[in-house]
Amino acid sequence: MPIKISNFFNYQNNNSKIGDFQDLEHIDGVSISATSANLYNLKRDDVVLFYFRKGASYANVYTQSKIISENIKWNQKIKTKKIKCIMINTRNANAFTGTQGHKSLKIISEKLAEGLTLKQKEDEEQPVRIKSNEILFACTGTIGEPFPLEKISSSLPSLLKNLKYTQNKYLWIKASMGILTTDIKPKMSMEECRIGNTNIKIYGIAKGSGMIYPNMATTLGFLFTDAKLSSAVLKKILKKGIANSFNAITCDGDTSTNDMVSIFATGEAKNTEIKNVNDQKLTEFQKKVDTVLLNLAKSIVADGEGASKFITVSVLNCKKDEDAKKIAFSIANSPLVKTAINGEDPNWGRIVMALGKTNIKLNINKLEIFIGNIKIIENGQIYSKYKEDDASEYMKNEKIDITVDLNIGNKNFTAYTMDFSKDYININSDYRS
Repeated sequence: MPIKISNFFNYQNNNSKIGDFQDLEHIDGVSISATSANLYNLKRDDVVLFYFRKGASYANVYTQSKIISENIKWNQKIKTKKIKCIMINTRNANAFTGTQGHKSLKIISEKLAEGLTLKQKEDEEQPVRIKSNEILFACTGTIGEPFPLEKISSSLPSLLKNLKYTQNKYLWIKASMGILTTDIKPKMSMEECRIGNTNIKIYGIAKGSGMIYPNMATTLGFLFTDAKLSSAVLKKILKKGIANSFNAITCDGDTSTNDMVSIFATGEAKNTEIKNVNDQKLTEFQKKVDTVLLNLAKSIVADGEGASKFITVSVLNCKKDEDAKKIAFSIANSPLVKTAINGEDPNWGRIVMALGKTNIKLNINKLEIFIGNIKIIENGQIYSKYKEDDASEYMKNEKIDITVDLNIGNKNFTAYTMDFSKDYININSDYRS
């Protein structure tokens, strides 16, 4: 099927251009397909398939919510060392769907396994039979609605027919658009590095706009690499990278039932085998994975529902890591802070409020607070040279930095969030339509 450029931009995305995104091209061992199962009232891609012809090592990080979707329950039971594909659907979260939702995944997995086994016989010199327990699922959308088994099952022939063994930038954008819900723009990131003497690619896509807050923080993220690494090593790499990326963002303080970030390694780069995550040959790879994860996480915040400003909250020199994180998120999640920033009001009293309500012990006489480079609080009182006109002018920027320095330790944490606008209310009051 020819790729239709209009499909990239006909869903809440009129201002995006192909040139806005990195040049994700081809990764050996990854095949992509996206199609419409007519899950929405408008024509758009809403089901996406990533197929790994020779299998892929993998690792997943899931929501810490005590209520989880049926697809996460399904994935948690998968114990194979390699998987063959992951299918993502939008519009329906498959959460609070009970037996119907779980049985639907079983039926779809069996049909997918059968269809992909036929693809193996058609395309591979040494075909293998693909099993239903080698398939992962990711779902995103409305909670509590019956899972659309019939519609998604009917889309599978098209999904399999449209599989592309060679990717390009347009196909990655198409896949990125196919997993969106209330998002405005696709989220993509890429890095390249070396493991030993071998060139390695790391590509990533994500979705998320609302119901964003760790742990994990409806957020989906998928990384793909041609590196040859075991699932055990990937799990440690992903866990480390998540801490200061997907677990450092918040849009509204609400944690989804469906949050999931995954990494898949096809092994096609054929680098030397690495068994220990602390191997120095992995140092650059870990840094690049961290970069891709952070870029995707920041993209989610920047595209938060109704967002007009991107906010960075840095908390410095605390006694404990958990204190720095608690303070950062108290500020980042405060509706009063977020609405003040939307109104371009340098109401620093709301920052002080959000700090104080954490009940974390501090020395008020050492406290410093900045908005951008403008010092507001010094030694626990208003800085003598502070001018509100300067702060008001700074608040007109699209990127706002808040820094709180406790000066009582050496532990730091940075959180990323967005402002609250009237559009946030409009989007969420009209979500299911």
